[in-house]
Amino acid sequence: MAAVAGALQACGAWRPGRLLQGLGAPLAAGFCSAGAAGVGRPGAEARPTSARQRDGIRNICLSNPKQRNTLSLAMLKSLQSDLLHDADSKDLRVIIISAEGPVFSAGHDLKELTDEQGHGYHAEVFQTCSEVMMQIQKHPVPIIAMVNGLATAAGCQLVASCDIAVASDKSSFATPGVNIGLFCSTPAVALGRTVPRKVALEMLFTGEPISAREALAHGLLSRVVPEAQLEAETMRIAKKIATLSRPVVSLGKATFYKQLPQDLRTAYHLASQTMVDNLALQDGQEGLKAFIQKRKPIWSP
Repeated sequence: MAAVAGALQACGAWRPGRLLQGLGAPLAAGFCSAGAAGVGRPGAEARPTSARQRDGIRNICLSNPKQRNTLSLAMLKSLQSDLLHDADSKDLRVIIISAEGPVFSAGHDLKELTDEQGHGYHAEVFQTCSEVMMQIQKHPVPIIAMVNGLATAAGCQLVASCDIAVASDKSSFATPGVNIGLFCSTPAVALGRTVPRKVALEMLFTGEPISAREALAHGLLSRVVPEAQLEAETMRIAKKIATLSRPVVSLGKATFYKQLPQDLRTAYHLASQTMVDNLALQDGQEGLKAFIQKRKPIWSP
């Protein structure tokens, strides 16, 4: 996709070695392996994210637990790079975003938002964050948030922006900016498009957290499982998606988000045209023939 390539150029050229192709060990065995961080020359400063890919599943881990995985400008740019690297590769089928430590993400790094940094820096932080959130929805493959802990402010925004979100039952979610005099206006964009308006506004006006079970009931999460089952359940979903036709899933994801803001008639017009386009795909016809012939489909490579 030209848009994806352009976005990659906008955030800086990807450098060799920035994505660790962890083919030697099972992905689920080391979602946030310490050895995955700081890929590059010896002695180089560790990157705030790490990335591994195997069998079509890329795991991107927020790897700065000492700073509560805050979405600093460096973290945002690193996450953006890992998301967009080889986004159009046929080998990539699904992405999981996870985090190291007890906090999924505490939101923006407040030290970057003081007067010392200045207006231009502040604008860059929020512009980059907004770009990352939009790129998640525009990405050609599904993106899953795997949450095990607290997700606040822009961290909650990141969860809300993902296509699917699986969390442990010990997780919680909040938009507490109002308590420190900085209303969570950008997190509200994703939150308000994910949960009912009155739920979003209560979270935004009070800053009080909601539990994983409450988040599930309100639509912020797809599933809630015990902590011990979190990786297995997330991988189960990812592996299922990875077995499906990438062109079909990509087309379906793009159309889903495209039709959402439309009126009913326009939405059905867009979706109807997509169904026709889907039938014209090689995998569209392969799937139908396989079903009729009672065999497993052989998707395009």
